[in-house]
Amino acid sequence: MPVSDGASAALAEAEPRLFWLDRDDVPEPASPLEGDAEADLAIVGGGFTGLWAALLAKEAEPAREVVLLEAETCGFGASGRNGGFLEASLTHGLSNGLGHFPGDIDRLLELGRANFAGIAATLERHAIDARFAPVGAIAVATRSHEVEWLRDEAELLREHGEDAVFLDREAVRAEVDSPTYLAGTWQRSNVALVDPGRLAWGLRRAALDLGVRVHERTRVEGIEEAGAGVALAAPGGRVQARRVVLASGVYPPLVREIRRYVAPVYDYVLVTEPLGDRLGALGWRRRQGLADSGNRFHYYRLTDDDRIVWGGYEAVYRFGGPVGSRYDSDDTTHRLLAENFFRTFPQLEGIRFTHRFGGAIDTSSRFCAFFGTKLGGRLAYAAGYTGLGVGATRFGARVALGLVDGTLGDLAELELVRRKPVPYPPE
Repeated sequence: MPVSDGASAALAEAEPRLFWLDRDDVPEPASPLEGDAEADLAIVGGGFTGLWAALLAKEAEPAREVVLLEAETCGFGASGRNGGFLEASLTHGLSNGLGHFPGDIDRLLELGRANFAGIAATLERHAIDARFAPVGAIAVATRSHEVEWLRDEAELLREHGEDAVFLDREAVRAEVDSPTYLAGTWQRSNVALVDPGRLAWGLRRAALDLGVRVHERTRVEGIEEAGAGVALAAPGGRVQARRVVLASGVYPPLVREIRRYVAPVYDYVLVTEPLGDRLGALGWRRRQGLADSGNRFHYYRLTDDDRIVWGGYEAVYRFGGPVGSRYDSDDTTHRLLAENFFRTFPQLEGIRFTHRFGGAIDTSSRFCAFFGTKLGGRLAYAAGYTGLGVGATRFGARVALGLVDGTLGDLAELELVRRKPVPYPPE
């Protein structure tokens, strides 16, 4: 059967649903905001950045009144639509960090590893079963010129203290068998896979247990100075807060300047049915995450029930940068993903996809987070993670809290924190 015909058959019954949130044990939504409220700290956005900000704030100051407002439900946006690759890097990889922040790279690596360890400790402390699996990730070469790139990358990682090994064609195919693989670099330290839905729900539950007031289905429509604090307006009421952390990611920002630095780029994902006995045809005994090495790349991993989550390749930007549910599915891109899947794993011919979905990534020109303040320092924001925020959002939340509380310390000296990326030009 030609690849294109197999792709069509495999997609025939795929449902447009978010795989990670498509569970029977999804938590009941918290009640929307009704009436007026006061808080020491208000957080706008219930993705990873907002949830980490809420949890870190309450752990540091248990008496602090913290309220979190989410327009949909916690984890609805990019936090529930990613591949679940949790990396220590705060700079979208070592090479990108060296390119943008060479003078700070050792400190950023130290902070990233501490952040990674802090995530693992938090999951244990709050009994959050996010399926944390420190299995590492393999970058694979599928074109000849990428082989030396990966050899150099393995050496660079080792020079900076990571456990990384270069795999030749035979070695990489012994780990995961694809006829397209020519080589690979396996980073075995400071990279884990998680279930992003369960991570979001676990952070939400831990925040609630500590006394954070969470209001879902509450869209904040306006922010303004109000006396010594900040007022947030929502359809059902108003919150008066001393300080605000804005963690709305790629969605139209309440602080207009953020839009200059973020471009919403859509990423699309397919999820297979459980592979069952057919997993054996791939090897993949160590269950690492994988990504190929081109500018247009796929990322993929196994789930607990032995499905393959397969995403990436096309990064779709639409004129004007719209974000909305009508863009969550794209037939052309999903078909291309399916065709590439079967080129990568022809031994899985006949496997069907059960889920197809997409979501917008808050891309910045330097591919990693940036920070800022408004309203006289009473509001801080973090955005621009560019698809590698599962781990970096905890650090982003820490920086945003430090900015509004005046407790940033020596983090304020980092270029990552004090300098913004190059803004995108007008449309």
